[in-house]
Amino acid sequence: MTETADRILVNGKIWAGLNEGFHEALAIKGDKVLAVGARAEIEALAGDDTEVIDLGGKLATPGLNDNHMHLHMYGFNMKQVDLRARDGVRSVEALLARIAKAAETAQPGEWIIGRGYDHDKLAEGRHPHRRELDAAAPDNPVYIVRACGHVGVASSKALQIAEIGHNTPDPFGGAIGRAEGELTGWLAETAREPVQKAIPSATVDDIVEAIETAGRDLLTYGITSCMEAAIGIRDDMAEMRAYQKAHAEGRLPVRVAGVLMGDLDRNVVDQCYEEGLVTGVGDDMFRIAGVKIFLDGSAGGRTALMSEPYEPETEGAPANYGLQCQTAQQTEDFVMKYHKWGYQVTPHAIGDAAIEQMLVAYEKAYAAHPAEDRRHRIEHCGWLSQSQIDRMAAMGIVPAPQPSFIYFFGNGYEACLGKERPQFCYPMKAFLEAGVHPSASTDCPVCDIDPFANIYAMVTRKTDTGVVLGEDQRLTMAEALHCYTYEAAYGVHAEERKGRLIPGQYADVAVFSKDFFEIDPEEILTTVCDMTLLGGAVVYEREAVSA
Repeated sequence: MTETADRILVNGKIWAGLNEGFHEALAIKGDKVLAVGARAEIEALAGDDTEVIDLGGKLATPGLNDNHMHLHMYGFNMKQVDLRARDGVRSVEALLARIAKAAETAQPGEWIIGRGYDHDKLAEGRHPHRRELDAAAPDNPVYIVRACGHVGVASSKALQIAEIGHNTPDPFGGAIGRAEGELTGWLAETAREPVQKAIPSATVDDIVEAIETAGRDLLTYGITSCMEAAIGIRDDMAEMRAYQKAHAEGRLPVRVAGVLMGDLDRNVVDQCYEEGLVTGVGDDMFRIAGVKIFLDGSAGGRTALMSEPYEPETEGAPANYGLQCQTAQQTEDFVMKYHKWGYQVTPHAIGDAAIEQMLVAYEKAYAAHPAEDRRHRIEHCGWLSQSQIDRMAAMGIVPAPQPSFIYFFGNGYEACLGKERPQFCYPMKAFLEAGVHPSASTDCPVCDIDPFANIYAMVTRKTDTGVVLGEDQRLTMAEALHCYTYEAAYGVHAEERKGRLIPGQYADVAVFSKDFFEIDPEEILTTVCDMTLLGGAVVYEREAVSA
């Protein structure tokens, strides 16, 4: 007997997947896709109680999957001082004005946190100085974070609370800014940790609220799944308890694959392992994915670990190769431990020297303990050689790049790495051709969660000023969406359950205002999501869709 659909989507253009192509209509039963095909075939599955959604000719795709972002940190970030160039902060003066405005309503001694400035996009081409932050908010400790998340500037009060003084030595894997005999407030990588620890901790309920707020926002973009890339990065096990509570209380708006912090100073893996929270445990609303370790920083912050130096910021400056956040031996020990415990490893490695350090660790782990289809990853994986990609393919290592970095930070890459090297950064075409399953993600709140800038960057390789970086790495629209759907699911062992609109997979669907396959690529940036379905249910619908 033919099953009757609970809901059908008709009068649209349904892209079911890279190999599945286009269809006219979709039938849903429960939380799964029942059938996809011609309109007449799907309408034949309707019964008296079937809901019919008329797509009005719009494009529907599998729900997007941001395969590396920070969900709860994004929720907190939404309440912090917005310092993004995209929001109008294009000078140090404008940045300080935002801090001063926040100080007007802050209580004396209350921390003021700002996020998202990019010194490459400030008119002065520099980071603010701590004394400027002091003047903007004299009664408050201030800490502002560069867009990349790996560099920040602290005010004098913040440095004092964190017990960072002029004679404090640079920690391993970090750097403290000094100039003209005094601290500048600039902090990179591990040098930021004393300030981060001095900021008051969030409660479990605070974190749950942040998760829910951010998750609801993701739905407005057609994003139905994400990988939370660092549980325990700031508030230790409170973050795990918050995800568990949000899940138990039905307050997870999107499907989450959770990565556990397993680094030198931020580590929840040992306790999670004792509780049986290993890769694969959970369900498709919240499942444990991998373990996170940091090997380097960011290219835009000049802290990603490179085999060739950055362009000098000033004539005669010493060669800068970035920052190594842990030794090769520490990396190998971590990887071996987590590999033996059955975890997928998901390390932060952006520069080619950090990626090399990771590949050697993986090769040793697999040689000692072969494991089929573990799908260890390299997060970001931005600057590497073709030979390193080939070694990844040989081991089944999965890259998790952020093409949107090209759009938001590409001009800065040319400034710090020259004209030639950025032509092969985040090489999506090379990844696909090597069969290493690259996904698409934003690293939000490093970049906006906006998927349209990401898609635009994959198909045009253009920065936000129109500079093309690596034209030969452009993807077709189908390939770009494939990376945002199927490949993202593959990266967390979920490709058999989501990522395509085929019978038996979750009916996670995004409906967009414009047809990506028909419009000029420049129009991608002005596209919006009109409707989102999660497990067959409409969870977001844009008001005034016809406007």
